[in-house]
Amino acid sequence: MSLRIKKGDTVLILSGKDRDKKGRVLTTMPKKEQVVVEGVNIIKKHQKPSRKYPQGGIIEKEFPVHISKVMLLCPKCDKPTRIGARILEDARKVRICKKCKEVID
Repeated sequence: MSLRIKKGDTVLILSGKDRDKKGRVLTTMPKKEQVVVEGVNIIKKHQKPSRKYPQGGIIEKEFPVHISKVMLLCPKCDKPTRIGARILEDARKVRICKKCKEVID
């Protein structure tokens, strides 16, 4: 399944402990239907010392969120919106905002 939200989009969290927070999408996982959002769903992980973390200890990192719990923020009208698709005259398929009908891509 392809996701309508892409890396770099700004999204709003709809439910959970981080409800109403905004953040930028860092990665998408289409097979799991999840996205990793910057500054949202932070977990603490006990890390053994390694080359990447020579000190080890407790680190904080972002954990994936299910795609149904996020909604895209339109860059034009700055409101949470559903995403539609439109084919332009030059045969490109682009995403559009359902509220203001503006092209997102």
